[in-house]
Amino acid sequence: ACSTRSIQTITSAPGLPRVLVVETFLADIVRNVAGDRLIIDSLLPINMDAHSYQPAPRDIIKISNSDVLVINGGGLEAFLTPLLDNAGGSRLLITGSQGLSPRPDLTGEHPEGDPHFWLDPLLVIQYVENIRAGLIQADPQGSQLYSDNADAYIIQLKALDAWIVEQVALIPPDNRQLVTNHESLGYFAARYGFTVVGSIIPGFSSESAPTARQLVTLIERE
Repeated sequence: ACSTRSIQTITSAPGLPRVLVVETFLADIVRNVAGDRLIIDSLLPINMDAHSYQPAPRDIIKISNSDVLVINGGGLEAFLTPLLDNAGGSRLLITGSQGLSPRPDLTGEHPEGDPHFWLDPLLVIQYVENIRAGLIQADPQGSQLYSDNADAYIIQLKALDAWIVEQVALIPPDNRQLVTNHESLGYFAARYGFTVVGSIIPGFSSESAPTARQLVTLIERE
């Protein structure tokens, strides 16, 4: 369902909303709530970083054909504004992270704060609740299915959280240190007691580039 070889938007059954999700990780969350009732298409290809994504003309077509657009929010999808302007029309916008309080972004790259909420499974519960409410608004006849699927998925997320806690408990506290690609694991670290001692790319955006001095400093922290 995430193929980008065609500019044609994947559609659900006649009469059901056409749902487009920006990121593939978010599309997976939406599919867990929508079940088999809706076909979910994603705007970004698999393994594409939203920070470095360059929109293509086919993206305007996908957006213009959608009835529901699901975004992460938190400033992650700054590239969407011109696409929405060009696509025109109207659609229901569901913001997965709505209601969550962001960690501050001291780099200034994301004025709204750190948008990587989904790396804490317990914060994903808020995503699920927002998506459930949005899908019910777009398709009231599927409300029972969306509610049941969301409840089942929340149970899985809580189980995942408990499993991670058990695994982390096996790591001596002094060893619970992380070096990350870029500053994206803050919520994960805060939830499970890790310290982010540094990042190869010095910022929340993977478009940033480390200097030689920054890499040396990071290595010296080991």
